[in-house]
Amino acid sequence: MKLFLNGGGCGKQTILTYKEINKIIDHSKPVLYVPLAMNETIHPYDSCYEWIKEEISSIDIPNIEMVRTFEDFANKDFNKYSMIYIGGGNTYKLLNGIKTTKVYEKLKEYIKNDGIVYGSSAGSVIFGKDIDIIKVMDNNDVGIKDTSGFNYLNGISLFVHYTNYKSKYSEEENKNLMQKYTDFIVNYTKENDKVIAIPEEDTIFFDGKDIKVIGELAHYIFENGKICKNFAML
Repeated sequence: MKLFLNGGGCGKQTILTYKEINKIIDHSKPVLYVPLAMNETIHPYDSCYEWIKEEISSIDIPNIEMVRTFEDFANKDFNKYSMIYIGGGNTYKLLNGIKTTKVYEKLKEYIKNDGIVYGSSAGSVIFGKDIDIIKVMDNNDVGIKDTSGFNYLNGISLFVHYTNYKSKYSEEENKNLMQKYTDFIVNYTKENDKVIAIPEEDTIFFDGKDIKVIGELAHYIFENGKICKNFAML
């Protein structure tokens, strides 16, 4: 099991993680790219494919293949790929598509057999205990009722994009947004299990035993309605 769960970053934010992946990946096999969390009307998959080619160009692989539907994803032989890259978008859309096809069990089997999965944003959240941790950010437009994730982080849910300020907002708007997220997670953990909140620059790495953080920024642990700041490690 080799899970790289990123906070939703790209470009310079993800350099450290891609360096670690390049050390262990099978350089003879292609990467399978999954942009299905995205709304294709807003983000055409062709443009997503052009983006991913540049995004992971530092990883030494022969090529990248992309799926366009969950059915296409389910029909792939995962063993033919060096890594499965699951991109961001709407977390509920992504988990619903995975659970209503054969992807769910196939992905579990691939991970069990030491497959490498890279998740970004929504693609990371689904591997925690429950994706409802992200409902303060994403809408459940698909109406999925079972929001339990793969639960690979030992009962911990994952929150992404934490402390990343958006240029389209004013300083005051960003401050209010982060307070909204923090208040939500604090209240969430009063009745639910632990949450790790990570910025876009950080990546949670899980090998089936230990959780490690790749990155240079702080991440945050929420438990029993309390918050603890921890610094990431390379």
